[in-house]
Amino acid sequence: MHFSYAHLEQAISAIRAVLPMEYPADAVLRRYFREHPTLGAGDRSFIAEAVFGILRHKFFLECLVTNATPRALLLSYLVKFQGVNLREFKSVISETEAKWLAEIKAVTMQSQPLSVQAEFPTWLFEKLQNVMVESKILALGRALQQPAPLDLRVNTMHTKRDEILAALCQEGIQAEATPYSPVGIRLTGKPAINRHHLFLSGQIEVQDEGSQLLGYLLAPRRGEMIVDFCAGAGGKTLLLGALMRSSGRIYAFDTSEKRLNNLKPRLKRSGLSNLHPQLITNENDNKVKRLAGKIDRVLVDAPCSGLGTLRRNPDLKWRQSPQSIQELKQKQSAILTAAAKLLKPGGRLVYATCSLLPEENMEVVESFLSNHPRFSLEDCAKIFLQQKIPIDTGEFLQLLPHQHGTDGFFAATLALPKD
Repeated sequence: MHFSYAHLEQAISAIRAVLPMEYPADAVLRRYFREHPTLGAGDRSFIAEAVFGILRHKFFLECLVTNATPRALLLSYLVKFQGVNLREFKSVISETEAKWLAEIKAVTMQSQPLSVQAEFPTWLFEKLQNVMVESKILALGRALQQPAPLDLRVNTMHTKRDEILAALCQEGIQAEATPYSPVGIRLTGKPAINRHHLFLSGQIEVQDEGSQLLGYLLAPRRGEMIVDFCAGAGGKTLLLGALMRSSGRIYAFDTSEKRLNNLKPRLKRSGLSNLHPQLITNENDNKVKRLAGKIDRVLVDAPCSGLGTLRRNPDLKWRQSPQSIQELKQKQSAILTAAAKLLKPGGRLVYATCSLLPEENMEVVESFLSNHPRFSLEDCAKIFLQQKIPIDTGEFLQLLPHQHGTDGFFAATLALPKD
């Protein structure tokens, strides 16, 4: 890792902006870069890597450093996790700093409590202890401390996966087929894909393999009426459209105009004509109610804590709390109840989150089923087997980074029988 005194000062300034944790770290960092337009690509790369590295290892670093200032966190991170030699710091640190940095270098991760090793705040570690043995919590925590790989989805409206793999290989980009998703590709490095001609021409999209699998769980058929209830920027909506070969009709609902606006350029590139973005005020909007009993399949990728995405968003574990989880659970139940009213008899609903917690997952589904006895669970493993997708996590889909190489996802498939 190459850096200068100026690099350190810039990174310290960015860390200071992020650490209050009032807003998502990536949004704060984007704003910081906008406010410092003279920073070059190398500067931004160093700062981003340092900020996210500190957020990934914040618990451990704060246990080591008595006064965890942005400067102390940065220096200890560079020494402990980036292997920077103290001699490289000689001109920019004091004798006192050199002394405690040498002490920090000698501390082993194994000497720390398990929650620190796993990098889970105490409240989260305790919740996970209710559902996992400690060795598995540690394996999960370590996997979530690693940066996520870059996964792509091939747009089958335009091309085939083999053709994209061959094209990437020809350009010297290391890529391989994802093990589960039939349209996924995993890159080894982090090339600037959003400027790549395959991306700009709509032949590929950036999408985690776990997210892609949710589309195959819904398994929409050509000509059907589909609702993506919390569509966001539409990654899964676009996959559903491609699976339907642009036939039928897909409503992409979301309460955020900004998110839906981000779908527009993606939709244009995709070549799909069966998508209809719809801004709604909440789950009980009239646009939702008028479709009651008319929809074949509904995807509910519910707003959640995002704790399954800590490889990408390590700040989330410090921004969530037991109170926020409880609030999310109530919101998730309300959304699932409203979305279920859209299904016609014989329809299928997939409820999904990128959370690791039973409160947001099984408990929401079990509560729904107890209040809606007409609905029944479908076996996720069987649905994948029908599509020759080699993944079996049981009746529910439960993806974990240390086992499946994806973000952490949960999904349940609910069926409304024909009258």
